Amino acid sequence: MELAVTWLLARWGQRGCGFATALALVAVCGAAGAQPVAPAGAASAVAEDAAPAAPVYTRARVASVEADAGGNATHVRLKLLPRAKLPFTTQTLRVVNPALLHGIPQGAWVQFTARHIDGENTLTSIRVTAECKRFERCD
Repeated sequence: MELAVTWLLARWGQRGCGFATALALVAVCGAAGAQPVAPAGAASAVAEDAAPAAPVYTRARVASVEADAGGNATHVRLKLLPRAKLPFTTQTLRVVNPALLHGIPQGAWVQFTARHIDGENTLTSIRVTAECKRFERCD
């Protein structure tokens, strides 16, 4: 900080900076340097503790469900709406809890959340929803 003030004073001195301006600059920079500065992530950490973020649900249609030999669902393929802005229109998600898909038929419109767990996109929640009509606002 002192180096920056010295450099500024030298530059301004070449252009005729007054002594009073130089003293004011030193006083302001000195006062700013004396105040404690919070770390960059401190404000965001406080905001995160205040209220947890609501989950973001993505709309899709169930394309298919893959099951293991015991009949338990292991993967689900979901066809996303074009407005989801993802590079692929169909996503394959791992299903950890097969009970999530109980009662959801193939072709049903759903809202889901997913997380990247153990190197795979994993379905964390899913619920049946009404079809999103074209050119109409969805919730």
